[in-house]
Amino acid sequence: MSDTLVLYFDDEATAAHRFAAAAGFESAAVDRHRFPDGELKLQLPATLSAKVIVYRSLVHPNEKLIELLFVAHTARQLGAADVMLIAPYLAYMRQDIAFHEGEVVSQKIIGRFLAQVFDGLATIDPHLHRVSTLEEASPVKRAITLSGAPLLGDYIAQHIPDAFLLGPDSESAQWIASAAKKHGFDHAACEKIRRGDKDVQVQLPAVDLKDRKVVILDDVASSGRTLAKATRAALEAGASSVDVAVTHALFAEDALQVIREAGVRHIWSTDCIAHDSNVVSIAAMLADAIR
Repeated sequence: MSDTLVLYFDDEATAAHRFAAAAGFESAAVDRHRFPDGELKLQLPATLSAKVIVYRSLVHPNEKLIELLFVAHTARQLGAADVMLIAPYLAYMRQDIAFHEGEVVSQKIIGRFLAQVFDGLATIDPHLHRVSTLEEASPVKRAITLSGAPLLGDYIAQHIPDAFLLGPDSESAQWIASAAKKHGFDHAACEKIRRGDKDVQVQLPAVDLKDRKVVILDDVASSGRTLAKATRAALEAGASSVDVAVTHALFAEDALQVIREAGVRHIWSTDCIAHDSNVVSIAAMLADAIR
């Protein structure tokens, strides 16, 4: 038996198997049963390796956080000396300060919770604003932060070698530059003003987009409103086409419809979150980092 075992849940079996195979680790499913009252019963393999990796992307996170608590504690009881979490999408990272008295600062609470439960944490493009490192958000012993931007950049280079990469807001500028660097893409970032979850304004940078093939890159697509506004602005500025590439394909509620109605041609994403738009696998990148 390998000294490292990857534990996963059935709804993420494909992604977990892909990662385990790339890393050369064995893998096993956590059996999950729901009682009539909604409570969960989980069962791990009776024999575990010294090192355990729990693979769980935290989209729709609330119940999954309970699962992680149960699995990590039980893994240690069964003899695991080191328990690590791979969460390709890491939830509750947006709220890092209280804007109004009494607001819960979810990043600090969830970050500390994960640090108390796991020895290590690996994630892809965590949605951090006012903190610069994952360790600040979650003080685990070992923190690994990777980015899907270069992988998406490679995919774009194969399909649209003359693409113009556009970031939907100023926060994406560094991320866009990372994706553009390897292939020499022209790139720039918009300015965004957010007034609510679905109320945003986007201003294009001072660049000429006439007849350019624009690809809007972002770390996460949730409501789709920012991507839609950036798409309309690019097309009005003369772009010949607009495609969208994101690391985390959340696409909540009517987001896909909103984006497509804005004029987006293709929607591409990594498999951090399982979605029909997945075109890029993070398995090899994760495996290299973990090994």
